[in-house]
This record gives sequence, C-alpha cells and structure tokens, in this order.
Amino acid sequence: MAERKPFLLRLDPEVLSALQKWAEDEMRSLNGQIEYCLRQSLISAGRWKKEDQEQSS
Repeated sequence: MAERKPFLLRLDPEVLSALQKWAEDEMRSLNGQIEYCLRQSLISAGRWKKEDQEQSS
C-alpha cells in the first residue's frame, strides 16, 4: 500500500456533516469516504492515470 500523507482540510460544517452521514451509510470512515469521493472525481474527470489505479489496489 502506498504511503499516506496527512494534511489539514477545512470544510464547511454542513459539508462535513453530509460526508459523515454518507460515510456511516457506506460503513466507511470519514477519511475513507473523502478519499473515495476524491478518487471518483479524479477518475470521472480523466485525471487519474491507469497505473495509479493499479498501484492503489
């Protein structure tokens, strides 16, 4: 698994609350849910390289 790098993320409280509920519904951690959303957005936008996908699995 690739090394994870911590960073501070400031979110609007309503966005944070919605993400937390979504994470609970999907049985993920909040961090896992945020990473999932970001990864899906990158794939959708064509900004996620195929070799990056293979390394993360």
